[in-house]
Amino acid sequence: MNKHYNILICPLEWGLGHAARMIPLAGKLREMNHNIFIGSGEEHLSLFRNELSGLSYIKFSGFKPGYSRFLPQYLTLLLKTPLLLYHIILEHFRLKKIIQEYAIDIVISDNRFGLWNRNVITVYVTHMPLIPLPKLLRFMEIVGILLHRVVINKYSLCFIPDLPGELNVSGRLSHGIKLPDNVRYVGILSRFIRCGPSQNENPIKFQHHTVILSGPEPQREILKQKLARLLKEQGTPTIMLEGRPDKMREIVRSGNIFYYNHLPASEMKEMITGSESIITRSGYTIIMELISLNCNALLIPTPGQTEQEYLAEYLSEKGWFNTIPQGEIKAGISLPSNRAFCSGEITEQSSLLLTEALEELLDKQHKKG
Repeated sequence: MNKHYNILICPLEWGLGHAARMIPLAGKLREMNHNIFIGSGEEHLSLFRNELSGLSYIKFSGFKPGYSRFLPQYLTLLLKTPLLLYHIILEHFRLKKIIQEYAIDIVISDNRFGLWNRNVITVYVTHMPLIPLPKLLRFMEIVGILLHRVVINKYSLCFIPDLPGELNVSGRLSHGIKLPDNVRYVGILSRFIRCGPSQNENPIKFQHHTVILSGPEPQREILKQKLARLLKEQGTPTIMLEGRPDKMREIVRSGNIFYYNHLPASEMKEMITGSESIITRSGYTIIMELISLNCNALLIPTPGQTEQEYLAEYLSEKGWFNTIPQGEIKAGISLPSNRAFCSGEITEQSSLLLTEALEELLDKQHKKG
């Protein structure tokens, strides 16, 4: 199987996490001498340009729902369902033109519902076939499972970035439910794995905290301001990583806090593993990345985002992370130390699972061709 394929990767634009977890996938496929195209909005394209050379880029923006200061995220999405359906149809037909124009053989869609096509092999990537709802509405989750299953079955394969069995990260989001036959677990996906193995078992401490900001506005700015007030009072040097790869790389200092628009993965890895403590949202991608670095953190879920609230609770119960609601951030809270936990088995299994899944994908394309 020596043919080189044109592979289009399209991450969802609901924060950088969906793009970041496609970096190891794109890197692995490029190492196998395939031609990689990235289709997304400018912010995500900037992240790929900073991390991987030799890729091709297509401006292919997707749906951005935004967050509300007052409404839970699931209600915000419900109200914007007509707009979401419009974007699904629009990007489905736009994809047809892109496939023809660039002679695309394989499409990999990270949570973009409309990027399936009967003429090529397509892959859908998601970590939550089950979309969690508040406890009072949990009886309605079956509706979401069935609708998501319809989407998954449109694709040739579905990749879940997690492990099967008890040693999993996503909990009930992708376990304990009947999954379609085309679903494959591919292990955790982390851009930091490409930077070499973490040395966090004996980390060098630089006497600083690290805050990793993520997610759409206005909640990103709300958390930033809350943490800035808290950490200025503590006085310890603090690095705030703002996750804005489309901005100029610069450092802004305000007292003991240093704001970075963006850091490449190798430098970000050093900053994180050398931290006394880490504070971040409980987004799935940053959780996978911290696990790959063998790091603990304080998780602060985005208010009203049930997925993040569930993950923070689930992983704190496992003893892997600590968590606190955003509304309880106040002076005097203690930050957990950046301690290591044994993630070697997770990363080892992940490497094997990803290799097996990609081999199956390429074999499908080979047989189709």
